[in-house]
Order: sequence, then structure tokens, then C-alpha cells
Amino acid sequence: MVFVLLTALLASGLTFFSGFGLGTILMPAMALFFPLPDAVALTAVVHLLNNVFKWTLVRPSVDRAVFIRFALPAVPAAFLGAWLLGRMAGMREVGSWALGDRVFHVEVMPLCMACLMVFFAAMDLLPGLKAWAVDRRYLFLGGMLSGFFGGLSGHQGALRSVFLLRSGLSKESFVATGVAAACFVDLARLVQYARQAAKLDMIQHGPLLGGATLAAFAGAWLGNRFLPKVTLQGIQVLVALLLLVIALLLGAGVHS
Repeated sequence: MVFVLLTALLASGLTFFSGFGLGTILMPAMALFFPLPDAVALTAVVHLLNNVFKWTLVRPSVDRAVFIRFALPAVPAAFLGAWLLGRMAGMREVGSWALGDRVFHVEVMPLCMACLMVFFAAMDLLPGLKAWAVDRRYLFLGGMLSGFFGGLSGHQGALRSVFLLRSGLSKESFVATGVAAACFVDLARLVQYARQAAKLDMIQHGPLLGGATLAAFAGAWLGNRFLPKVTLQGIQVLVALLLLVIALLLGAGVHS
């Protein structure tokens, strides 16, 4: 259990040096120890707590008009994505392979998660994709996409930025409006995850999930409190490679 807590703590702290969002790093790290649906739900709890903390600091800068246009479609889309996650948890495997005496089963949900991890890590890493932005008239569509993928895998930040960058917001309003939208998406998907708790086996892992949640939140809080948020290219590349390795392992059926 200590190793899990340390992993959660370090993964949260890495967000301040790697340029990747909390969910992008923490979900794969938790997937090393928990069944994948539990890892997504755990990350959602930490993500929500972290965003509520941020929201208390930036609340006055939220642009209400942009928030309503973006968050209104994001919330039901998050429910849909979270529901689909639960459905995929029960799908049959698509294949299997063996290494020595051990057989690895390739399942639909880990395979989809692996593809999403690679795609969204690339959006955070590659300059061309990081600079991608969409006109504000597509805010409704952006809310739907960000909410859906937020509910499905927890990857909502990259798409949210794509659709908010050209919304005419100041830097402060951009951050505040994004944080407010993320809080509502996290709340929506957690409600759906809770409804599926028995199916996703979260109750069995409750104490360990709770401890890992507190450790990850502590890492995010300590980093936000004491460390400058800078991107170190070497660490960014290293984290990207680790994310790619974890994605390949998940997709190949090598997971808990």
C-alpha cells in the first residue's frame, strides 16, 4: 500500500514539471495497481478535489456566458462517457496471447484506453497539437466532446483548451472558466461511477482508493504551494515515454 501512495504522490507532483495534466499522468499510474475502471474513478476524485481547490482561488474570473455554453452540453456528455465506461467493463475479450506459462487477455476497455492515452498525451506534448484551437462558435460541440471523453477516460483538459483558447477570454478567465467546467464534468462522471460501483468493483478497493486519493491530492497541493510550475523538456519526454509504455502494456492485456 505504501508503494501505491508514493506513486500517487509523485505522479501528482510530476504535473508541475512535465507539462502534462494531472489526469493524464495519474490515471495510467493508478492503472498499474487497480483495475482500469477503478483507476479512472480514483483519478476523477483527485481531479475534482484539485479543481475545487483551484476554483476557490480563481472563482471571480469565471466567464459565465462561456461557461454556460461549454458546461451545459459537457455534463450530460460526461454521464454518457461514464456510462460507456461501465458498459465496456463487461465486454468480452478481443484476443489473447501467451508469454511462457502466462496468458494475457486483450480486452475492449484497456485497448480503447490505451489508444486514448496515446492520443491525448500527444496533444499535450506535440507543439502543433498544443497550439490547435477552434473558433468559439463551436463551444457547444467542444463541451460535448470534452465532457464525453472526460467521463470515458478522464481526458478532458486537452480538448477543453482547444475550444476555449479562441473564446476571447483573458488568461485569468481562461483558467477559471476551464476549472469551473472541469468541476462539473468531474461531479457528473463521479455520480455515474458511483451508480456503477458494484460493477466496477470500487467498493472492494475502497480503503486503498481513499488512501491513494489523499496522497495524490497532497502531491498536487504541495506542488501548487511550493514549486514553480515549469516544464522541463527532459522530464516531459521521459514522462511521455512512460505513458506510451503503460499504454502499450494496457492495450496488450498486461495490467491488474
